[in-house]
Amino acid sequence: MSPVQPPPARQANIVTAATRYRVMIVDDSAVIRGIIARTLESEPDIVVATTASNGEQAVRLLAQTPVDVVVLDIEMPVLDGLGALPRLLAIDRNLKIVMASTLTQRNAEISLKALDLGAADYIPKPTATREISASDDFKRELVSRVRALGAAYRRAAGLPSWNAASAPSVVAPKIPVFALRPFRIRPIEALAVGSSTGGPQALIRLFKSLKSFAGPVLVTQHMPPTFTAILADNIARSTGRACAEAKEGEALVAGRIYVAPGNFHMTVWRDGPHVRIRLHQDAPENFCRPSVDPMLRSMAQVWGSSLLAVILTGMGQDGLRGCRAVVEGGGVVIAQDEASSVVWGMPGAVANDGLCSIVKPIDDLVAFVESAGQGRAA
Repeated sequence: MSPVQPPPARQANIVTAATRYRVMIVDDSAVIRGIIARTLESEPDIVVATTASNGEQAVRLLAQTPVDVVVLDIEMPVLDGLGALPRLLAIDRNLKIVMASTLTQRNAEISLKALDLGAADYIPKPTATREISASDDFKRELVSRVRALGAAYRRAAGLPSWNAASAPSVVAPKIPVFALRPFRIRPIEALAVGSSTGGPQALIRLFKSLKSFAGPVLVTQHMPPTFTAILADNIARSTGRACAEAKEGEALVAGRIYVAPGNFHMTVWRDGPHVRIRLHQDAPENFCRPSVDPMLRSMAQVWGSSLLAVILTGMGQDGLRGCRAVVEGGGVVIAQDEASSVVWGMPGAVANDGLCSIVKPIDDLVAFVESAGQGRAA
């Protein structure tokens, strides 16, 4: 009688499977660790390599068990998430860390501080255990972040990734090849910026360097309520530019930055001599609300060839359809390059679709924006 073999799915999903994304879960709740582990291990390309109940234990385990992604709780005994973050990155500076926090003002502030300290992303965690277990949105967001950040880690390290669409083949890192659109030199009157994973840091870097652009700036960053207000305050404080969450019906003012509020799409409409903001809760697009696409479509209708769209780091392809509308209206699209992006999903989508006139690091994008705002070549 031949020995009993483990089921194929479990046999393939072992820690030593070199092409799967390796994850550490750090949370003081054993129940939540279990829910997150089951959610991730239900995916064929993800394996939970280890778990920890506090930050101190996580630091010890990482030294023994290398991983690609850490899902890190904020509030824990012994050593909390913010304290563990720099110690984890000291072990592996390329490590991708996702902060997991409930939607409180304090945790939102801590999460954004963690991004400044090197965390790659955050995920809002439902307050009740039963909500985490039942929330399809939380599970989808968790899996998509781990997968995108795991792929980014492996690209940076020159490691292969496991392709769930064509298992069990191995996908090696690729050098992107795309065509750039020509553009005519004309004054740009308005700037639209879309971003997601890695966006808060990228936005501050962009606006710190952007000195001379005088038109209104609209920003859609994938964030929940509470987070977007804090992001706007951080941008204003870090850059010295006027920046706030957008308000329904307000008229745009030149030079001011408007951030789409969490859970609301932000669009614009022309009201005589004014352009005003409209906030609404139509269905999410690309699983997002706010979504970049509706913002870009409405701005393309208002400004046409005088609009410049900037797509920064982020997972998924939100902004792709909106950028098509910008180009069809005569506007210009530029995007952050892969090397400087945390995740090259959103900018990669518009670049690979042939919509971009420039694909470069943020500092080079700034020079183009300022030149375009003055109607001259960069």
